[in-house]
Amino acid sequence: MKKLAMKNNFRPVFFINAVVFLCCLEFAPAWSADNSSVNKIDTPVALRFLEREAKDNDAGAQLLYGLAYLEGRDGLKPDAKKAVYWLRRSARMGNAYAQLMLGKAYAEGKGVTEDVTHAVKWWRDSAEQDNSEAQFLLGKAFLQGQGIAKNVDKAIAWLKKSAEQNNKDAQFLLGKLRLEGKAVTKNETVAQNWLQRAAALGHQDAMYLLSLMEDSIDFTLKLYQESADALKKRAEDGDAQAEYELGIRYESGAWDVSQDNAMALKWITKSAQAGNPVAMDTLAHIYRHGDLGFPVNIKKAETWKKRLLQLNELKN
Repeated sequence: MKKLAMKNNFRPVFFINAVVFLCCLEFAPAWSADNSSVNKIDTPVALRFLEREAKDNDAGAQLLYGLAYLEGRDGLKPDAKKAVYWLRRSARMGNAYAQLMLGKAYAEGKGVTEDVTHAVKWWRDSAEQDNSEAQFLLGKAFLQGQGIAKNVDKAIAWLKKSAEQNNKDAQFLLGKLRLEGKAVTKNETVAQNWLQRAAALGHQDAMYLLSLMEDSIDFTLKLYQESADALKKRAEDGDAQAEYELGIRYESGAWDVSQDNAMALKWITKSAQAGNPVAMDTLAHIYRHGDLGFPVNIKKAETWKKRLLQLNELKN
């Protein structure tokens, strides 16, 4: 019993060290010929360590191991079948991201026989845990009747859940549907609102549709065609909206701004600290999902989500 207790006490520390080590390998520059021995010796050690945790039913380790096989990184050769094996184990233990990725594997027939019904099943499990991408994919499935009976009401409900978490694809699709008025009642005001939100996150198709809407041309030109120098000047002067827009441009490398994840995080953070609710929500998403190439940080994600909720309560 004492040995078991010691193992459980130390497992979190071991796993964190393994993840940190793998992240260092992921983002470190390519090794020179003189450093090749480091790759040969250290990478297998880290992978063996991660494999041990995965086999010991750690859902997070199983997810990382599955992704490493899926993408062929950290010294592993791409192997879709082995990736699905580990993703399935993690998904069955309730890991929302593993459920999302396993659903994608079924949808694409990657490492498993293509089966859209199974894809939708896993997306639903992930969506119910508030994974915004799974909510978007589940909404599309309901909208198109793929892998599940077509249901426009349920489609819109899931798309809205995703859009409210700043998923720009969901925001764009909601705007497009309202603009076309096919599956739902046409409403250009609602359409413009969703398209503007998607465009603010860098969605190119949303910007194009906005440019076609006569009432929004001035808005589009003002917000998205502003020069990089003018935007930087406003951001440096403390304009929270400009800080957020500049951060998003750095993230995508658009409009004469070079792609730079560190600068993206800097300006989005400044905007969030200034009280921009969209920036707060974006930061929470970045830290929760490890966007911009940074490690997952649930504590920071929860901190920003809490600040956003407090801000909304004050407004109400």
